[in-house]
Amino acid sequence: MQIRNYSERTITTYTSMISRLASFYNITVDQISIEQLKKFLHHRIENDKASVSVINQTISAFKILQQDILGREWEPIKIKRPRLEKKLPVVLSDSEVSDLINNTINLKHRALITLTYSSGMRRSEIKKLMPGHIDSQRMRIHVVNGKGKKDRYTILAKKTLELLKTYYRYQKPSTFLFEPQGRKNECLSDSTLNNIVKQAAVRAGIKKNISFHTLRHSFATHMLEQGINLRIIQQFMGHSSIKTTSGYLHIAQINPHSILSPLDAMDI
Repeated sequence: MQIRNYSERTITTYTSMISRLASFYNITVDQISIEQLKKFLHHRIENDKASVSVINQTISAFKILQQDILGREWEPIKIKRPRLEKKLPVVLSDSEVSDLINNTINLKHRALITLTYSSGMRRSEIKKLMPGHIDSQRMRIHVVNGKGKKDRYTILAKKTLELLKTYYRYQKPSTFLFEPQGRKNECLSDSTLNNIVKQAAVRAGIKKNISFHTLRHSFATHMLEQGINLRIIQQFMGHSSIKTTSGYLHIAQINPHSILSPLDAMDI
């Protein structure tokens, strides 16, 4: 998986799942059959209430084991992947985002929330962001080694840049733009990032069950509502497929009366 450039998180997840599968039957990984995998998946669903993503990840890990490690034929027809749950993401309104930011007094937390919402970056990308990735000349943020090991650029808001300048003068981060208090050259943990957003929501009186990822969902939805082209939003978000980006069409509140026919713009 390292040779195929999988992320460390994916490698940890996949190896953990295969270890759990082997322990379930108390056999070595090369002895696990397709039928045993099916029974294990059924057990995970029935007893552990495992999510669709967990089941799909287990199947993907087993496929790598069979094909790339053991050199066996992979017969996907024998393992049906579960139907994906089509749940709409939680999205904040414009006023809720303003309340979230305005009720965050801590300078680091305020800069972090503002940057995340205004750029649409993922949690894994924010935590690894470095000061040198902020391009104030071109008003862009260089997302280095994002999901799928891909680089891209996303938008840098003017208000975000001003806040980051103030934050940088006071905090003077070392390696990463956002570092734990008193611990240089380290990045914030996933749980810390989630807690920062959840605590801000409590202070702002927001009742929605939000997470760090809600800021990213809100960015995409609000951009779409402003009339920004889906392809541009796809580039900012770092989506491999336009289908992922188009999912926000289901939650964007676009007023059809505000849309003009191209004929009305013509001089006829």
